[in-house]
Amino acid sequence: MAKKPALGERLGADHTIAPGEAIGAIDVGTNAARLKLARVLRDGSFEPLHQERDPIRPGEGVWETGAMLDDNVEALVECMSSYASICRRYQVGHVRAVATSALREAKNREQVLERVRDEAGIELEVVSGQEEARLIALGVLRGMPAGGRSLLIDVGGGSTEVAVASGEEPQELWSVPLGAVRLTSMFSTAGEVSRERLADLRQFAQRVVAEVLPRKVRHAPRHALGSSGTVRAVCNLATRVGSARATRDSLSAAVEELVTLGSGGRRKRFETQRAEVIVAGAAILEAIVHHLDLETLTAVDGGLKEGLLVDLVRRSRQRSSDPLLSEAVIAAGRRFSFDEAHALHTRDVALTLFDQLDRVHQLPPDARLILEVAAVLHDVGHVVSRSRHHKHSLYLIQNMDLPGLSDHERDLAGIVARFHRRSPPRPDHQLLEQLPPMELRLVRKLATILRIADATDRGRQQSLGAVEATVRPQSVHVRLLARARRTPPAVTLGEDAALFRAVFGRRLMIETARRSRR
Repeated sequence: MAKKPALGERLGADHTIAPGEAIGAIDVGTNAARLKLARVLRDGSFEPLHQERDPIRPGEGVWETGAMLDDNVEALVECMSSYASICRRYQVGHVRAVATSALREAKNREQVLERVRDEAGIELEVVSGQEEARLIALGVLRGMPAGGRSLLIDVGGGSTEVAVASGEEPQELWSVPLGAVRLTSMFSTAGEVSRERLADLRQFAQRVVAEVLPRKVRHAPRHALGSSGTVRAVCNLATRVGSARATRDSLSAAVEELVTLGSGGRRKRFETQRAEVIVAGAAILEAIVHHLDLETLTAVDGGLKEGLLVDLVRRSRQRSSDPLLSEAVIAAGRRFSFDEAHALHTRDVALTLFDQLDRVHQLPPDARLILEVAAVLHDVGHVVSRSRHHKHSLYLIQNMDLPGLSDHERDLAGIVARFHRRSPPRPDHQLLEQLPPMELRLVRKLATILRIADATDRGRQQSLGAVEATVRPQSVHVRLLARARRTPPAVTLGEDAALFRAVFGRRLMIETARRSRR
C-alpha cells in the first residue's frame, strides 16, 4: 500500500486555498511546539478552529551538546503525530510546519526531520533566522495601515528576531543569536543570579546585539512593538499598570527587579518555564532597546503561528515574485563582490525565458523564485575559485539566509546554480539521483534555462536588449535583439542545444539581430 504523503507545503504543489477551507500552522520552537488551525474566510481573514501547545522543550541540551536529545526527539515525534491526527480530523487542506533556532543548530537535525516525516507524517521545514523574522512580522503586522512604519522585536528561546516594516510588509530583517533559553543555559540564570553574573550577561548581550544590528535603522520608529510570551511577561512587569507599554528605563529596572526577586519570587510571579528564562529574556530586550535608542516597547499579540497562516494564504496566490527576496539575493551577491551587471542581466533573460516558455516547461509559479536566486548568484563562487566557481556557488548559496524561501527551496536554487556550466544536469549525477522525480525535473529545466541565459552574456558586455521566444510544435525559436548601437551577442550553445531537446522535447533555435531603427 502506498504511503500517504506527509502533511506540509511543498515546492510545486497546488497552493490554492478556497474560502471556507481549513489551514494549519505548526511552530516547533526551543521551548515548545504549537499548533494553530483556522478557517479562511472570503475576505482573507481567519476564523480560529483549534490550538495546541506542548512544552516538549526541543531545544533542551542543544546549546550544551550540539544535538537534540534522544528523549526530546521521541517527544517531538509523538507530538507531531498528534498534530497530524488533529489536522486530518479537521480536514486541513494546507499545513506549513516550521522549526526554528533549536533545530537550526542541532547537528542531528536531518535525522530528526526524517523521523518526523516518516513516523509522524509531517513535512517539518527548518527556517532561517531571517525567514523566521519575516513570518513573525507577517503575523504581528496583519492589518496595519499601508505606509505606517513599524519596528518589531520577538525574543524566542534560541534567537531574537527584529524586523522593520511598512504597513504589513517587512522590509529589513535581522536574526540575533540570543534567546532566553540559550542565554539561561550559558549564564546559569535559572536560579539565583549574582551581581557579577548579571553584569556578564548584560555585557555579552550588548556585544552580540552590536555585532548584528546596525546602530541606526533608517526610517525606523522609536516606539517598537514586541511579540512572544517573554516580551509580554517583561513588559507587564515593567509597566505594572497593564498597559503593556514599557519605557527604556523601566525595562532596565525590570531586569534589576527580576534578579532581586530570586528564583523563588520569579516562580511565584510567572509559570515555571517562564520563570527560569525570564532574566535572560529581559536582558536581551534591554540590550536591543538601548542599542537602537528606542523610547518605548509595547507588547502585542500575534507571532510565528499567525504569520504561517498569512503566508499560506499568500502562497495560494500566484507566488512568482517577492521583492524582499529579490533585495536579499542582490545584497548576498554584493557580500561576495559578484559581477552585478552580469548577474542581473542573466536574471532578466532567465526570467523572461521562464515567462515566455511557460507552456513548454509547465513548472509551478513558485519555481520562478528558485530560478531568480540561482541566476543572480550563479557566479558567487568566483570568490573562492574561478575555474571551479560553479561548485563553490552551490555551497555558498545553500548556506545563505534568504527570507521568502524555505531551506529546501534555497538548496534547490544552489543545485540549479551549480549546473549553470560544465557538466549538464544528468539524472544520474550524485547531486540529482536522490531527488524526487518532480524536483529532478524542476532542477533540470531551470538549469537548462539558466545555461542559455548565461550564454547570452559570455562577453559580459550586456549588449542584449530584448528576448523574444516563439513556441512551435517541434521547436522553440529564441530571437535576441541587441541594444541600440551595440553588436548582437555571440551565443554558442554547444551541448546545451542537445540538453534543451532532451529536457523539453523540442529543438532550440537561436538567432541574434540588431534592433530595427524607427
